[in-house]
Amino acid sequence: MSTVEQTIRELLARRILVLDGAMGTMVQRSGVTEADYRGARFERHPKDLKGDTDVLVLTRPDVIRRIHDEYFEAGADIAETNTFGATSIVQAEYDLGEHAFEMNVAAARIAKESAREWTKRTPGRPRFVAGSIGPLNKTLSLSPSVADPGYRAVTFDQVR
Repeated sequence: MSTVEQTIRELLARRILVLDGAMGTMVQRSGVTEADYRGARFERHPKDLKGDTDVLVLTRPDVIRRIHDEYFEAGADIAETNTFGATSIVQAEYDLGEHAFEMNVAAARIAKESAREWTKRTPGRPRFVAGSIGPLNKTLSLSPSVADPGYRAVTFDQVR
């Protein structure tokens, strides 16, 4: 058993651990614009990026870090990474599929930095990070084509 797992089990034996809340609504509340989603890196990207909250870990990591800090300050014990749609399949909608791995790494780093800082501030109350993954924007169970009920937009292997 890892030290983290052991610590979590010990804490759970004493109390309920609080998971942070919705990242998307916090991002919306922050007032980020299309320019924020793009940042300098994707300034000339051919597609609109507003709404792709996952790309903010690359273009506005300060916004995501602030949200983690706000949740920890409010009493959360566990912060979820900002990776709900950071898969190559979801990111393909924004022509950013090749950046999915980088988004996941950056999101984990940002959340971990926040958790470490809050744990240092209050050593008796350690903070943790949990990876987050949401549903895909494509399905394996239904065909998107009425004319071809057996067709699937993605394969099981692609999803895996």
